[in-house]
Amino acid sequence: MKTSDSAKPGASGRLTPMMQQYLSTKEENPDCLLFFRLGDFYELFFDDAITASRELEITLTGRDCGLPERAPMCGVPQKAVTGYLNQLIQKGYKVAICEQLTDPKDSEGIVERGVVRIVTPGTAVEEGLLDRDRNHYIVSICHSEKAIGLASADVSTGAFTVMELTENPRVELFDELTRLAPSEMIVNGALKEDAAFFEALRRIAFADSYADWAFQLDTARKNLETHFAVASLASFGCEGMDAGVRAAGALMAYLNETQKNALAHIGKLAVETRSHSLMLDAVTRRNLELTKPLNEGSGKRATLFGLLNRTKTAMGARMLRAWIDQPLFDKDAIDARLDAVDALFRDPILTGSVQESLQEVFDIERLAGKIAYASFNARDALALKRSLAALPAVRDALQNDLPPMLCDLRGQIDPMEDICDLLERAIALDPPATIKEGGLIKSGYHEQVDAYRDASNRAEEWLAAIEIREREATGIKNLRIGFNKVFGYYIEVTKSNLDQVPFRFQRKQTLANCERFITQELKELESQILGAQDKLVALEYELFVALRDLLTGEIARFQQTASAIAQLDALQSLAASAAEYGYARPVIHLGDAIEIADGRHPIVERMEKDRFVANDSALDDGHRLMIITGPNMAGKSTYMRQVALIAIMAQIGSFVPATSARLPLMDRVFTRVGASDNLAGGQSTFMVEMTETAHILRNATKRSLVLLDEIGRGTSTFDGLSIAWAVCEHIADPVLCGAKTLFATHYHELSELEGILDGVVNYRITAKEVGDGVVFLRKVVRGGTDKSFGIQVARLAGLPQSVIDRAREILIRLEDADLNHPKASDTLLGFDLVAQAEHLERNENARQSALIRDVANLETDAMTPLEALTVLTQLKTQAKELL
Repeated sequence: MKTSDSAKPGASGRLTPMMQQYLSTKEENPDCLLFFRLGDFYELFFDDAITASRELEITLTGRDCGLPERAPMCGVPQKAVTGYLNQLIQKGYKVAICEQLTDPKDSEGIVERGVVRIVTPGTAVEEGLLDRDRNHYIVSICHSEKAIGLASADVSTGAFTVMELTENPRVELFDELTRLAPSEMIVNGALKEDAAFFEALRRIAFADSYADWAFQLDTARKNLETHFAVASLASFGCEGMDAGVRAAGALMAYLNETQKNALAHIGKLAVETRSHSLMLDAVTRRNLELTKPLNEGSGKRATLFGLLNRTKTAMGARMLRAWIDQPLFDKDAIDARLDAVDALFRDPILTGSVQESLQEVFDIERLAGKIAYASFNARDALALKRSLAALPAVRDALQNDLPPMLCDLRGQIDPMEDICDLLERAIALDPPATIKEGGLIKSGYHEQVDAYRDASNRAEEWLAAIEIREREATGIKNLRIGFNKVFGYYIEVTKSNLDQVPFRFQRKQTLANCERFITQELKELESQILGAQDKLVALEYELFVALRDLLTGEIARFQQTASAIAQLDALQSLAASAAEYGYARPVIHLGDAIEIADGRHPIVERMEKDRFVANDSALDDGHRLMIITGPNMAGKSTYMRQVALIAIMAQIGSFVPATSARLPLMDRVFTRVGASDNLAGGQSTFMVEMTETAHILRNATKRSLVLLDEIGRGTSTFDGLSIAWAVCEHIADPVLCGAKTLFATHYHELSELEGILDGVVNYRITAKEVGDGVVFLRKVVRGGTDKSFGIQVARLAGLPQSVIDRAREILIRLEDADLNHPKASDTLLGFDLVAQAEHLERNENARQSALIRDVANLETDAMTPLEALTVLTQLKTQAKELL
């Protein structure tokens, strides 16, 4: 922190006590912007103020601090702090929240203050900083020689997971980070030393190294055992996962440091393995638009998640997103979900009852998190009560003879009547947003609260009685009793009636037109009324905190029920989507065959409505590589993507857009579609294409599904065709790969592979020429094609007519020529290519001879150094032109 010399520690004695307190707190949190609570504002001073005023675009002022110079200062209102926090953490700042720990009215001297939590990009829990339908993750990464440990936590819900990446750790790490989409990452020092790798991580989310001691295995294990109160980690299944344990232990240390131990809702450590789910790499997630659209302007509805999301709760939406991000790789688990979706799909009354009851359920998962963070207020308590009150109806809806998964979920839903009853008795029906201004506790819950409230409520009645009695006793008809915060209660008499004021009235205040007095009776009543109000507020706060502490012990019950509700909501969402869109239940088997009848692309069909053309798909061990030809815009890419999406939806446990579908259990789905470059990484479009293709060829198995679109673009025709041909040979070989593959191409020569390579079969997307145009029929049929309709597509795209006409002329000459005959191809465009090449070669030889002659004739002995340098520069320029 930069400060003037007079504000440094040696001069701290000249600072005001409050500023000394600020600097002391700032010294304990040097890497944070310090939000220092002063009344209704959070104030920042010195360099923090300068930074915040710039980033938040708020006014920078100054404050007297006991030094010759005023301290730079800016501030934000406490009630609006969430928006300012959001701006800062989005830019990667950490913010230490320093609160007043004692009431200023009860404090002797300076108010006690302390940092209650540190808000970082990955640990925000405020409602305005979180998306309703996605988890908010912070991750910890531990890079070791043999593996990468990856731990993740969502502090708003209490989710805490760990996994270890061992096969191809760095590639797997980026796949997992794409799935998690974390807001913040901490890494061990060894990883940060790899500058290129660390910079690649920083392009995903805010990342920084954390203390190496926290990543030490013994320390990390001890942190976890202490938090979860266990003697060993064996019960969690992570023994032997040294890198994973190091990552998880460091993350726990970081959370304890920043959240000040408010982690009661993190009650278990879930071990994840990539082999338990259908693996999807970052490229595939992007290309298939599972949860994020390729075009940011398309909106959520342009994704698979947006299409299937018919959830009624925030918990259900997050669960559905998680299912889409991690499809299953277990036939029994998939069938269990499909059975549950099928039961809901076939019983609209059941689904309607579930949906209706779920509409009354709030985000129990995040409410439990707020309880742990002590940010749970009386309005949250009402939301929790309303949610618990709806749970019996949810259970009642699941009374019929239902599949095992729905029965299990019913058993996991705990209505918690005891807690619901407690909240019903304790919490007022219309409480304030804060818990320190009273109005929290319902009448009848606590005897002393009722007594204080009665005293406060009867104040008006008592004051009215005194006012009537004093008017009668004094004869002053306009005498009245009033109140203000400075002078309290008073009797007001106009100056025209002052001669009637009795001696027992004590003067309190003189105004222009009246005098204000107090009596002993009124003074005693004032003490009783105000004391009762203060005591009421204090007691209500005390009772609410006790209630919140009691709820902290019930967090595990809330989380179990929240998980069951989330799964039920996700299941009904899949059933509702299937009913609305006309989906069919898929059959998952352990064989090889993909058999899809009338398959559709789930998103594109919603956009094209009745114009979408459904297509069959058939792949098996005998026909494992489908070569798909056809014109641009005919629908090759859409067709391939729909097959992949149907496969993924099936392993999510969803019905699929088809008349029927039999699908093998797949281990991975790969895609290489679309053209993109990586300029920041120095990679051209072709380089990106080759890198992605290499990744597929190294990792695809016989149980994988591969989509390849136009492999070989970006280089010469023969280079591209050669690469595409070789790739097909590799994939088709059951020993080298053997993956089920859809290969779209404009290299019609690849159609010759059918009959040459076992397992290769040709398909084409149909189109029909109409005059100078083309009509895309979008039907996939057997056989290849030898025409791309590129000029017709170019015409549709709006190229100038002169360009279209010239292209047709060149195309006719190319098609008429025998390209295998040199003399025909030399002149097919109307000029002698061979003669031109010979002319260029003669010219180049002449220039080389001239350069050699000039060098040989140099008289170097007669040159000055400057002349020699000038001649050498000229020769260098001529030589470059010949390269």
